[in-house]
Amino acid sequence: MTNPAEILPGVIFYAYLSAERKEKVCFWNHHTLVLQVSGQFRLETSSQQVSMNAGEMLLIGKNQLGTLTKTPLPGGNYETIIISLQEDLLRKIALEEKLQGGQKYIGPPNILIPPNDYLQGYFQSIVPYARSVSAALTEEMGILKIKEGVKLLMNAMPALRSFLFDFSEPHKIDLEKFMLSNYQFNVPVEKFAQLTGRSLAGFKRDFQKTFDMAPRHWLQERRLTEARHLIESKHQKPSAIYLDLGFESLSHFSHAFKKKFGQTPGTLITQP
Repeated sequence: MTNPAEILPGVIFYAYLSAERKEKVCFWNHHTLVLQVSGQFRLETSSQQVSMNAGEMLLIGKNQLGTLTKTPLPGGNYETIIISLQEDLLRKIALEEKLQGGQKYIGPPNILIPPNDYLQGYFQSIVPYARSVSAALTEEMGILKIKEGVKLLMNAMPALRSFLFDFSEPHKIDLEKFMLSNYQFNVPVEKFAQLTGRSLAGFKRDFQKTFDMAPRHWLQERRLTEARHLIESKHQKPSAIYLDLGFESLSHFSHAFKKKFGQTPGTLITQP
C-alpha cells in the first residue's frame, strides 16, 4: 500500500506509519479534516500549535504553511484519515443547502472538533474503507461521506459555517511580518505570493520595496543568518537545523554557508 493511500483519489487519504516522521513543509490549498485513528498528530504553524490523539478530529484551514509530526505510540502504529474539503464541493453544498454568506470567520485557523456521538459514528464509518483494500469506496459514496461530514461539523459547531463557506481570496497582508514568521518554509515564491494575497509580480514588487532585495536572495540570506546564530549561540549541530531552515540537503546547506561566511558550519561549531 502506498503511503498515504488514496481512498478517493485527490480527496480522501489514509496514512499509516510505524516510525515517527516529521514533514517540514505542508501547504493546504483546501480546508482539511483530519481523523486520528491511532498515534499522535502534531501541527505547528507560525501562529498555532495543535496536538491530537486517537479518536480526535482536527479541521485545518486552507492557505496555510505548517510542520507535521506524526508519532506512533509505544507498541502501536500511526493511522490517520485525511479528507480534503475542496472548494468546488463546498460551493455545491452551499447551493444545495441554500446557505447564504454570513459573517467572516474570526478565530483560530485550525480547530479541534469537540467529539459527539454523531461525529464518532461518522468517524467509525470511514475506518473500514481505510483499512481494507477490498472495501472499495466509489466516487459517489465518497462525495456523500464528505457531504455528511460537512453537515455534521456544522451541526456540532454552527460557527463553522463562516469558516467552511468563505470563498474569498486571501487578503493582502503585512508582507514583512509574514515573511519574518515563515521564511524557513521551503516553498516556491509563487506560494508565498498566494499566501500574502498578491500576484507573483505584485509580490516581487512589494518585496523589493520592503526588503530592498529579491525574494530568493533574501530567503537565502535570512536562513543562513539564522543558521549561524543557532550554531554560534545555541550550539546546535548543522545536521539538526538545515531542514528546519528550508534547505533541501546538508550538502546544499554547507555549500551555501561556506559561500557566504567563508567556512563550513562544521568548522564554526568546533571553534572555541
